[in-house]
Amino acid sequence: MTRPFRDCIFGRVDQEILRGGVNAVVRRGSLLHRPAGPWSPTVQALLRHLADAGFPGAPRAHGFDDDGHEIVDFVAGDVPGYPMPDYVWSSETLVATARLLRAYHEATAGFAADGPWYQPAREPAEVVCHGDVAPYNTVFRAGHPVALIDFDTAHPGPRVWDIAYAVYRFVPLGGPANHDRRGTVAEQADRVRLFCDAYGLPAADRAQLPAVVEERARAMAELIRGRAAAGDAAFARHLAEGHADLYDSDAAYVREHAAAFAEGL
Repeated sequence: MTRPFRDCIFGRVDQEILRGGVNAVVRRGSLLHRPAGPWSPTVQALLRHLADAGFPGAPRAHGFDDDGHEIVDFVAGDVPGYPMPDYVWSSETLVATARLLRAYHEATAGFAADGPWYQPAREPAEVVCHGDVAPYNTVFRAGHPVALIDFDTAHPGPRVWDIAYAVYRFVPLGGPANHDRRGTVAEQADRVRLFCDAYGLPAADRAQLPAVVEERARAMAELIRGRAAAGDAAFARHLAEGHADLYDSDAAYVREHAAAFAEGL
């Protein structure tokens, strides 16, 4: 889900209301109070596990407030929104993001993945996928990615499922209809390989990556349409803005050039 964590308005003197693409989040001092769902206790447990594992690239969990909102650390830094600043597209950012994601995946090892998730678990459940690794869910300091935020869509799954979306967003792998598209097919293929090399992705996963990127983009289109049809106002807005159609267009683009991307890997 696209959540450009950018626009803010001010309410009480002791709080700042941060408005994203789906959720409104209230900052009070060093803590964020976020809308909770049935999956939130599981996410809180995951964040505690990450802290215990010594992973520094995620907010710490602080339970729930009296209104039922979940509480997590405010992670200081810059969270960019579209149009993205140039530093998001640097090779250094691509490499650092891949290493950050690898460290996160390794830190999820041993987590007892019981309880409800926002998205269903996928097999093989090798790691706990973040589910929405993108620049708008990444905290940067001095142009360097240091943390992932917004773990609402976390769920058990294969690591390549998470990598596929990260590659889609950070390369990025947009087609001609996507105004955020960057580079030629050959340049995109080089960046996909750079990400996979930095992550240390095995050959078997690399072989299936282009197909998984396509599947991942189509799954996002289906999610938007399904949630909009169910009456979710935020997703209805995304649908009206053409996000689902854009995901489908990008999926078709990746399918068209899958051989070039696979050859580059």
